Amino acid sequence: MTTYLIVGAGGMLGSDLQTALAGRDVTALTRAELDVTDAEAVLAAVAGHDVVINASAYTKVDDAETNEDLAYAVNATGAGNLATAAKAAGATLVQVSTDYVFDGSATTPYPENTPVGPVSAYGRTKAAGERLALEANAENTYIVRTAWLYGQHGPNFAKTMLTLAGKLDEVSVVTDQVGQPTWTLDLAKQIVALLDSDAPAGVYHGTASGEGSWFDFAGAVFAGAGLDAARVKPTDSSAFVRPAPRPAYSVLGHDAWSAAGLSPMRDWRTALTEAFATGALTAP
Repeated sequence: MTTYLIVGAGGMLGSDLQTALAGRDVTALTRAELDVTDAEAVLAAVAGHDVVINASAYTKVDDAETNEDLAYAVNATGAGNLATAAKAAGATLVQVSTDYVFDGSATTPYPENTPVGPVSAYGRTKAAGERLALEANAENTYIVRTAWLYGQHGPNFAKTMLTLAGKLDEVSVVTDQVGQPTWTLDLAKQIVALLDSDAPAGVYHGTASGEGSWFDFAGAVFAGAGLDAARVKPTDSSAFVRPAPRPAYSVLGHDAWSAAGLSPMRDWRTALTEAFATGALTAP
């Protein structure tokens, strides 16, 4: 029987990975239970497992601008430690990465083989994590880049919109950042499908199909909760200046799935509808 280790199991994706792997031999370790920056601890934790899924990350995008060393320790050194340990154990590694490895200046979906060019500290540390993981265990590592995650567990944009809907008559949301809202349960199931296949190692883009702006996403969240989407008002990024630059265009291409004989993830609006229908998201 295949044995799985989920690292970062207490987070939004880590929780849904446990659901997607229900009934299998799974060890789920939270950040408190495994410090990925501790190489010896990682080596011991990985030993005896066939598959390691790294859902741990330093995701405080703005804080990373002034704490890049800490972000690097988790996002880069941690990924390298897990890849080295997976290599020693003969295990497959899934390293979850991000759209922030790109600069966001594209106007068409980023192919999986696009050279990285991060413009934020967070993006730099995640790009370094990809590099270190592949350097240590390229023949048995999947890099799965994702973006715009929402789900039942943990804070996220959709939940924030629902909270604001219960407090404010109107909310202003930017129209000039475009991406692919992605349900963590869909991503978790896609990762399991990847592991169950004979797909080659390499880079895959784990985002929903379709695209939309944060304004589109917010409007769809309001509508999904049975609220008036007209309460969401358009604005642009100049109204929300933050320490870390956000990619203006974060749409990721999905050709690697088709090449491996797998279907890309479904359209984001279809997934969002089901997230409400199943109670993963609830109206305020």
